[in-house]
Amino acid sequence: MKRAEDAAERAREAEEEAVQAAQEAKERSDYALDLTQRGRARVQQVNRDTQRELEQRIKQAERDAEELVKRERLAATDEAERERQEAYEAVEAEIEPAQRDAEDAKQRAEGLVREAREAMLEAKRLAEEAAQAAHVAAEEAQRNAQQFARDAEQQARQAEARVSRAEEVRGRSEATARQTAAHTGQVKTNGDLQEYKKSDLMELASTIGIEGRTKMAKGELITAIRAASHASRSRTGV
Repeated sequence: MKRAEDAAERAREAEEEAVQAAQEAKERSDYALDLTQRGRARVQQVNRDTQRELEQRIKQAERDAEELVKRERLAATDEAERERQEAYEAVEAEIEPAQRDAEDAKQRAEGLVREAREAMLEAKRLAEEAAQAAHVAAEEAQRNAQQFARDAEQQARQAEARVSRAEEVRGRSEATARQTAAHTGQVKTNGDLQEYKKSDLMELASTIGIEGRTKMAKGELITAIRAASHASRSRTGV
């Protein structure tokens, strides 16, 4: 998005520069037009002055002689043409640089306008890409959130199921422990437990709920079971 904003800023600057260049081109063009108009007025004034002088000289030549009139007319015409040509060349010399400057300014303005248009198009493209990327990211984030929600819900259901199973197992274990305690209450002598295998003693200790049984030797298991049996009889009054 930063690139799009930078491109838009460059486009605005280019547009302002193009507008300024166009204004400069217009001013130069107006100046060239003004020079042209003044040059034409100057030519017209020269023509009027020349015509007036020509008429005066013709009148003077007619008074002197017909031949002189012809010569003077020809000379005056040549001089007038020369003066008109000089005036025209002087005006052209002033107009041509102004016209070149105006044309150059126009071309620069057109180039700046093209650059501004291209910059605007680039900024628009970058903005569209940024918007598309944001849209894709938003959709991806939404999909991920939905998946996380589904996973969390599934995990919650699994946790509830495990809790339910644990409660059921605990209930069964407590019932089994009570039954086993009653059974062990019937074991009256140390010799009875000595006849058990260690694996049987381990199972019996597990049923009763004796902690640390996996690390006990056979004798320790017998002692722990007898202690549990004694505690059970004490609670039941047997």
